[in-house]
Amino acid sequence: MVTKKATIKRQTDQSKLVLEGHSENFEIILTEDNPNNIKSVFNAILKDLKRGLIQFELTDEKEDMYYHICSEYVKQLNAEMVVIYEELEKFELVEASEQVGNDAPVDSKE
Repeated sequence: MVTKKATIKRQTDQSKLVLEGHSENFEIILTEDNPNNIKSVFNAILKDLKRGLIQFELTDEKEDMYYHICSEYVKQLNAEMVVIYEELEKFELVEASEQVGNDAPVDSKE
């Protein structure tokens, strides 16, 4: 499992939770009620999980409302990703190449 950063980008017009993936960053807009944004990000994270299990660690200097909301969201997301990754492994949907950023050897099934 690889630990990636989750940060909060606070702006006057829009605040976002930024999740660092294997190859790209995912942004969840916190200041809008937009379920399609969340679905889109979740789908992109699912695709990224094929490259290896990741967990997010929230790094933020402020303990405000955004921090507490994002902290809980990241905790729930990490738990869900473990379950989903196990399903991907079960159905052999994980890429066989070396997991990005993980020093553990890849389990080869011949």
